[in-house]
Amino acid sequence: MKASYFKYLLQFKRPSGTSRGVLLDKETFILEISEEGRKGVGECAIFRGLSFDDRPDYEDKLKWLCSNITQDPVYLKQELKDFPSIWFGYEQAVLNLKYGNNVYFPGEFTEGKSAITINGLIWMGDVGYMEEQIQDKLEKGFHCIKLKIGVNWKEEHVILQKLREKFSKDQLELRVDANGGFSKEEAVVVLQQLADLDIHSIEQPIKAGSWADMAELCAQTPTPIALDEELIGIVDSEEKKKLLNTIRPQYIILKPALVGGFSGSDEWISLAEEQNIGWWITSALESNIGLNAIAQYTFTKKNPMPQGLGTGALFVNNFESSLELRNELLWFKT
Repeated sequence: MKASYFKYLLQFKRPSGTSRGVLLDKETFILEISEEGRKGVGECAIFRGLSFDDRPDYEDKLKWLCSNITQDPVYLKQELKDFPSIWFGYEQAVLNLKYGNNVYFPGEFTEGKSAITINGLIWMGDVGYMEEQIQDKLEKGFHCIKLKIGVNWKEEHVILQKLREKFSKDQLELRVDANGGFSKEEAVVVLQQLADLDIHSIEQPIKAGSWADMAELCAQTPTPIALDEELIGIVDSEEKKKLLNTIRPQYIILKPALVGGFSGSDEWISLAEEQNIGWWITSALESNIGLNAIAQYTFTKKNPMPQGLGTGALFVNNFESSLELRNELLWFKT
């Protein structure tokens, strides 16, 4: 068995705004494992500025993995516990080596028999741009829309009010993602304003790391709170339990590239379900390689909620896609 990797820079079709700033491109690394004429491909989808493993020795660790690819997976997982996106790429490549043909988790999804319902994502921008995106998603038949908020709440609030005037909560599920954009004091007010508009949930209203403040918000919130960035960097099982016990969120959101791949996601799901905490899976600007693997994994979890998967359409130079979006349903192209 041999392994190699290469770096790839994904270019956005247009700058994409979040509360952490505007994104122009997205760096990623593609891992290839070969054995007896077969090849498995995976994406080590680092997210600069957000990933726990965004550190100077990242490529050194990738080189180390390629040199030690024949070692026992249990040993590799332990060695890569502080590099969740590299482990994520390794898991994909090994599965793809086994199944081939862009398949990672064979089943009804990869046979083209069933699809995944996803939410439509609205990127930050001026009011006109956000409304244009919303109109596009509604015309495509989405029943669940997620808006990035936390840059100009006054304008964002108006957009949500307009949407609710047109569509009831039964017609359109609205989710918002603040990416930690509010202070605790601001969040208290925003949570009530969101409740008044029947918003489904808010992701990460305040910055990650303030467990006590987040616990207080979750205990009193009129709008369900979902933890996102809060999970990043928590690799120990006992620490994961402690976080969920302390904060007691209504939901957690799993980005496999940021929380230790599929096995890391499985552990979070198991711990959350023990405490009756809801969850769903989202992508994190992966290329079509990682996105395809996440979609296949997501289908196996049988969660009926709309999932937060991308479509790969944000980039001008993406790899060929195995996925196809029809209305709000994501299908695998057989």
